[in-house]
Amino acid sequence: MSKTLLIFRHEFLHTIKRTGFIILTLALPVLALLAIGVFHAVSGIAKPPTEVARIGYVDEAGGFDQFTSQENIILVRFDTTEAATQALIKKGIKEYFIIPSDFMSKGQVRRYTTQKELYPPPATTTAIKSFLTNNLLAGKAPATTITLVEAPLNIVTIRLTTTGIVAPEQGGFGNFIIPAVFGLLLALAIIFSSTYLLQGLGEEKENRLMEILLSSVSTKQLITGKVLGIGAAGLTQVVVWVVSTPLLLNLASSSIGGFISTIQTPADFLVLGIVYFILGYSLFAVLSAGVAAVSTTVREGQGLASIFTLFAIAPFWFFSLLLAFPNSPVWVVFTIFPFSAPVLVMLRLGLTGVPVWQLAVSIVVLVLSIIGGLLLTARLLRVYMLMYGKRPRFVEIIRNLKSG
Repeated sequence: MSKTLLIFRHEFLHTIKRTGFIILTLALPVLALLAIGVFHAVSGIAKPPTEVARIGYVDEAGGFDQFTSQENIILVRFDTTEAATQALIKKGIKEYFIIPSDFMSKGQVRRYTTQKELYPPPATTTAIKSFLTNNLLAGKAPATTITLVEAPLNIVTIRLTTTGIVAPEQGGFGNFIIPAVFGLLLALAIIFSSTYLLQGLGEEKENRLMEILLSSVSTKQLITGKVLGIGAAGLTQVVVWVVSTPLLLNLASSSIGGFISTIQTPADFLVLGIVYFILGYSLFAVLSAGVAAVSTTVREGQGLASIFTLFAIAPFWFFSLLLAFPNSPVWVVFTIFPFSAPVLVMLRLGLTGVPVWQLAVSIVVLVLSIIGGLLLTARLLRVYMLMYGKRPRFVEIIRNLKSG
């Protein structure tokens, strides 16, 4: 068995036995199964009877005396404001409102309550609006027209392909759930996997075990085995998520239904998720190896590596802007930028259609960045891997790279 394969096997087995690795790998399927189980447990408990609320009103405008039963709210009429106030104080009603004599010209009612609140409860607002609308239009318009006036707009968006047929992926919030969750897990997988590599190299250098290893294997064999071994472990995580996602969705959709049944997995998402993990991990791994080479301790290396690993989760910092403007030129640039590309592409796939040329350019830039990172890291390893003591300054690193 070759030395590279031995290192690969050791790093792979060592990584998949880590507690943090196991927890992160099982996080998605276990949490999803727990959520489904909790839903079944809660849904099996009988719901308590719905309480009917009593809301008073004073009709100073006149003519509002019908439709006093609105869902779970009963509207009680009072002749005077004083009578309504007394009923509120004695808890005979929950609250009351006054329909002033100038309501027809101003459309304003005054609401009174003993509760401190930011805004009226939606159920109360809906009940009052329906009560007023039905009384105003009673006998003047059909019931269907009144219903349409109360809820005048219900937009149903249907996405078409470039050939004019209905697209299989209709978008919407349900289409964004899986890419968003996967994007977050992908960022964590990339960061943790590259961190494992940095820790391993840093500890071996700090403990001077690196001298013994490099006496038996070449720098190329050592780095290749470590990168591939830890990368294979990380890829195992991604495969577990990819395989479990459709199964969990089918289980949740059949048992829960409702909104869950609208969740979709984009057709190109599964393949691109694996591709971008491999490329993203490779880039962060080779850079982590370079950081480990110039760092004197593991803690120092982690501090330096955080500078570029933060880019992996940067898309979540500006999530609201991404949600509002998914096709902004800014996001196009960061889709191509290698450090943010893996996670950002996942998020954009759930929000909008990412043009093929952007995906192609992004992948090419990632591949070129990996090649450049490999060349840079190889020189750093050759010059600094067996150097101890004070970390070299940036100017010294540049000078040694040029001379190396």
